[in-house]
Amino acid sequence: MSFNISLSGINAANANLNVTANNIANVNTTGFKESRAEFADLFNSTSYGLSSTAIGSGARLTNVAQQFSQGNIDTTGRSLDLAVAGEGFFTLSMNGNRVYSRAGNFQTDSNGYVVNPQGARLQVFAPNAAGTGFEAGQLTDLRLLTTDSPPRPTSNVELAFTLPANAAVPTVATFDPADSNSYNQSSGGITVYDSLGVSHTQTSYFVKTANPNEWQVYNYVDGIPVNNGSVPGNPNAVPPVPAVPGNPITLQFSDSGQLTAPADGKIVMDPFTPSSGAGSLNMSLDITGSTQYGERFSLRNTAQDGYASGKLNEVSISEEGVVYARYSNGVDVGLGQVALTNFNNPQGLKSDGNNLWTETYTSGTPRTGAPDSSDFGQIQAGSLEASTVDLTEQLVNMITAQRNFQANSQMLSTQDQITQAIINIR
Repeated sequence: MSFNISLSGINAANANLNVTANNIANVNTTGFKESRAEFADLFNSTSYGLSSTAIGSGARLTNVAQQFSQGNIDTTGRSLDLAVAGEGFFTLSMNGNRVYSRAGNFQTDSNGYVVNPQGARLQVFAPNAAGTGFEAGQLTDLRLLTTDSPPRPTSNVELAFTLPANAAVPTVATFDPADSNSYNQSSGGITVYDSLGVSHTQTSYFVKTANPNEWQVYNYVDGIPVNNGSVPGNPNAVPPVPAVPGNPITLQFSDSGQLTAPADGKIVMDPFTPSSGAGSLNMSLDITGSTQYGERFSLRNTAQDGYASGKLNEVSISEEGVVYARYSNGVDVGLGQVALTNFNNPQGLKSDGNNLWTETYTSGTPRTGAPDSSDFGQIQAGSLEASTVDLTEQLVNMITAQRNFQANSQMLSTQDQITQAIINIR
């Protein structure tokens, strides 16, 4: 019996050494969680229970428990290197099976899918149809598309200006954009875009009327009038046909310089048909906040909501796990939101190697959610979570396990000597 006790102690010490060796071997493994050997004592019992004088039968290994503590987060500067700062696992799909990992050393495969080194695809919440958020329960593979960002035609132009209160009526009564004496000021030209992403220039001309605090504004796109009743000219006709500027919009200001008409500050321009083959540009001019002050013209702000097509410049990931594709035209497109999964008992997960775990009955039902919500941690892009192995601690454990192994071996030697002594009794 005593031989078996010592043998169980040797086996326990050897298991402890194996666990320690595995920890030391993975001291530089990304996302690795150190393991701890857990033991229990052994007693031989009968149907009547244990006697008060029963002696234990040794020790046995009951569990190799991984310790899911937070590892140090090391900066790498690579956009697809991700680390979870807090609770949760990256959710991956391996050949259709759901697996989990704390290692965020991702890359793209030949089809543009974001995968780990073993080819498991990173799962994200898909963007909703409106493009305003993400579908909470719908997981999909994250794929980085290299196609161009499509253009967006301009629908709204913003213009904020200050007109001079002491302006005089132009010396030329008939407005002509080619004659600077027929208007007081112009916006100088704002770049707008059609449905094909081709740029055009929208220009507003301001003409002071004989009435106090009253102005007129003419709007043109690429030199073609887009005012009410305007008609484009034909310079190629013989003789050339001049454009009809149409009816301007009247602007009125209060005696304190505030814009009073149009009341909503919006001017609807007539449709403009580009020669590029794009659809008609239907734009409105928003001059809310414009004023009539002082003696000088001031253009305070210009903006428009269209843009040309763009090339993919980079991919960035926020702390909330939102994956953005950033294009050369300044557009950010949300491709998905990284899905994190947590368990009531992470130590119940089954380790499959390659920094991957799968759920078991013991781990509990997986709970999947967005980073930085509930009990899920944040995503740190351009970083990796280091191994949680403390090398100094493991070396101390190694010495302790070695001493335990030696002590149990010495106990076997002692028991052998006692047995030999008994055999030698005459």
